[in-house]
Amino acid sequence: MNAAQEWFFCTIGVHPRFDVMSQRKAFLLRIDPAVLEAVQHWADDDLRSLNAQIEFLLRRALTDRGRMKAPPEKLNEQATTTGEDEPG
Repeated sequence: MNAAQEWFFCTIGVHPRFDVMSQRKAFLLRIDPAVLEAVQHWADDDLRSLNAQIEFLLRRALTDRGRMKAPPEKLNEQATTTGEDEPG
């Protein structure tokens, strides 16, 4: 399994090697009902649970703002768009 696949399994909360759920922290989230409904609809469209959708959105926001390391496939995509892989 490559790093991109491992990151994907961790993102969706399912990992074939170990129980990811035992490594998760539970917490109470107070949220505006309209925001919750919108995120739930988005999760339904993406075939994710509400929890997985919230984590997906948080990870995306963190990596986009440089607060968390990007997954390997995103690093490769950024290098291609900025020309870092081109010789010379």
